[in-house]
Amino acid sequence: MTIVFVYLLILVAAFFLLVVRPQRRQMAAHRALVASLGPGDEIITTGGIVGTIRTLNDDIVELEIAPSVVVRVARAAVTRQITPADDAPPELGDPRADGDPS
Repeated sequence: MTIVFVYLLILVAAFFLLVVRPQRRQMAAHRALVASLGPGDEIITTGGIVGTIRTLNDDIVELEIAPSVVVRVARAAVTRQITPADDAPPELGDPRADGDPS
């Protein structure tokens, strides 16, 4: 009986360490990203739409995806922020430019 209890305890601890903690960390990072957004930031949404933030409300982001084309998306739909380094083409000596996955 006690060995079953020990195995169950180990299984619960492993589940917590391998599933719950990383998910909490990822959720906290997403909340911090969404809280740090401001007008003029370039973002990518979960649907793959790339655009520039024009206005922010509590739950809605107005995103300009082309000149004079503004869409409204949920603030939680923001996946990541594009930094200028993301837009820059790879340098000639950069191994990523040669198709090397490393």
